[in-house]
Amino acid sequence: MSMNLQSLKANPGARRRKLRKGRGIAAGQGASCGFGMRGQKSRSGRPTRPGFEGGQMPLYRRVPKLKHFPLVNPKHFTVVNVAKLAELKAGSTVNLDSLVKAGIVTSPKHPLKILGNGDLNVKLTVQAAAFTGTARTKIEAAGGSCEVTD
Repeated sequence: MSMNLQSLKANPGARRRKLRKGRGIAAGQGASCGFGMRGQKSRSGRPTRPGFEGGQMPLYRRVPKLKHFPLVNPKHFTVVNVAKLAELKAGSTVNLDSLVKAGIVTSPKHPLKILGNGDLNVKLTVQAAAFTGTARTKIEAAGGSCEVTD
């Protein structure tokens, strides 16, 4: 049998008869129509608007509007300022392992990022995951070099 538009019909039991409310006791839904006695939810029309919480400040008004959205996967870094690198001896290679040995970094949980606070006058080869602009210029001004590692 081919299917066409005029042969379509709902599955048996899919469509139920509409309850005729308020048509006497014998109908089973007479008088109050299954809405109970009195009160807000027994009245005609929609009882309350969507989001109404009985007069309590509703969620859509409690939650702040816009502001900023949190980053889903933020990047975390172990940060060290250029001023801390000034203590190291000239010509050495600076990376996360060497900073831990020197005692400058105590908990090397994340990749290294060099920040530009302070002065540097020692020539260093710095290996880090990221540099700020000022840190890069200060390291290179002292005669050192910046190597980005992943």
